[in-house]
Amino acid sequence: MDYLDKVKTELKLKGRSDKTISSYNYFIKNYLNQIKNPETAPLDEIKSYLATLIDRYSNKSRSLAISSLRYLYRKIIKRSDLADILEVLETPAKEKRLPIVLSQEEIKTLIDVAESKKTKLMISMLYGTGLRVSEMTNLKAEDINFNEGTGWVRIGKGKKDRLFRIGSNIIKFLKKHIEKNPNDKYIFSENKPLTNRNMQLIIKRLAKKANINKSVHPHTLRHSFATHLLEQGVNLPTIQELLGHESIETTRIYTKISQEQIKKVKPPTDNLNIKI
Repeated sequence: MDYLDKVKTELKLKGRSDKTISSYNYFIKNYLNQIKNPETAPLDEIKSYLATLIDRYSNKSRSLAISSLRYLYRKIIKRSDLADILEVLETPAKEKRLPIVLSQEEIKTLIDVAESKKTKLMISMLYGTGLRVSEMTNLKAEDINFNEGTGWVRIGKGKKDRLFRIGSNIIKFLKKHIEKNPNDKYIFSENKPLTNRNMQLIIKRLAKKANINKSVHPHTLRHSFATHLLEQGVNLPTIQELLGHESIETTRIYTKISQEQIKKVKPPTDNLNIKI
């Protein structure tokens, strides 16, 4: 069994997601292709490899690369000396970019230009519930309570179930869709969940069709959901719970992008009788 197989096996046993496993193996494979022998590699050689990532990857990706190598040396190669150094190696600070948010008018346009009822419903669900793409595409009919207008994310991110709300104007369309496709294993697909890539391509195409001049992704709808709830006066702990965030600090970013709250601020010059 080679290093990549061992990493995959160990991470699976730890219950890590397929996305995490894929990311770790990507950087470890890249690293192994550029060095002579990982068993005897000196620290300078590892640092040289990490330096090659600076111009090609974001700070977040480079931090992930360091975590990948640390795991390789601690758990697989068993070189704790290098793992300890990688543990304290200064990791690149994550870029503090504010997420892009669509207005409600832009979201309405995005839904309107969708060609099929199924696509309209999927976009409405992403925006109206704040679900991650994988959470929505894995939904099954038994996860929905039509009487209460609620649903359950089963084993979402963080390995825990989560309750979410479904708008009254969406639940009726969702019920019709499920009744129309009674034999489908998942609400939006027959045998296996739609991939994140499928949804990305759909949203990107529709955003172009709707003449929305922003970088729009499925997660943009989740950001919009949280921001609009904040603008409606919903408190942060509730939004945190709806989004399934482990830390409220992750949710707090939406306080920085709530444009409606900014518009309500009265500039201090309004209190002055200024003549210019």
